[in-house]
Amino acid sequence: MSVGDFLRRTEGFSRRQLVLLKNNGGIALNGAPARSVDLLHVGDRLELVFPDEDSPEPNPALSVPIVYEDRDVIVFDKPTGMPVHPSYRHQGDTLANFFAVVCPNMAFRAVNRLDKDTSGLCAVAKNARAALLLQKSMDKTYFAVACGEMQGSGSIDAPIGRVAESIIKRCVRPDGQSAGTDYTIINTNGRYSLARVKLRSGRTHQIRVHFAYIGHPLAGDDMYGGSTEDISAQALHCGELSFTDLSGEGHCLTSDIRAEMRELLR
Repeated sequence: MSVGDFLRRTEGFSRRQLVLLKNNGGIALNGAPARSVDLLHVGDRLELVFPDEDSPEPNPALSVPIVYEDRDVIVFDKPTGMPVHPSYRHQGDTLANFFAVVCPNMAFRAVNRLDKDTSGLCAVAKNARAALLLQKSMDKTYFAVACGEMQGSGSIDAPIGRVAESIIKRCVRPDGQSAGTDYTIINTNGRYSLARVKLRSGRTHQIRVHFAYIGHPLAGDDMYGGSTEDISAQALHCGELSFTDLSGEGHCLTSDIRAEMRELLR
């Protein structure tokens, strides 16, 4: 088959990634520049070189626990209050800035992205190939403390879109993108309820928006109507992360929910 068909069908590359490789001369076949239409034969050596990407500025003053690391991926246990990516307001206090300390001169490729005030497991790929494969195999479980008493389990299917004239805030709206959230209540004390949450889609603020939509905003989430009386940041934590690494080995990592979240259920 052709190089392009092999990369798409067998290796899972997207059309965009193939165009990126082609436009940057990143495909070589047996040591010579190649095109996506060139044919592969048994014994051929196919080499891919992704374009260079800027690495973030390291900040050695930061400290984030590392849960797992191999040559392709590193998994952090991100604290609340730390953004994942640098932005206009956060230039040196992000997970990317700490990543640059432990993995110098590498591009930052977060596989699962967490909001600034969402804590827990966050995987970062060390190369473009790992980023592609890990996105397909990664399974995430979140733990959320919602306001009010909830029982049993349920599913929330409601499309999510941007709130008009807002860059950040989202809401349920008919013309939004489809979104599905499944949850199981683990514990409740009548005032707050601890939920185990799985996502069937990956929309911005999905858990926060969906729980607010059913009348149980997350504790501490003032953007979506949650009470900040007992906690100052949204009670949301990525507590389980499962994936298959590039050697085919499976991993299941865990992280305990924050103490301030546990206190809400006492």
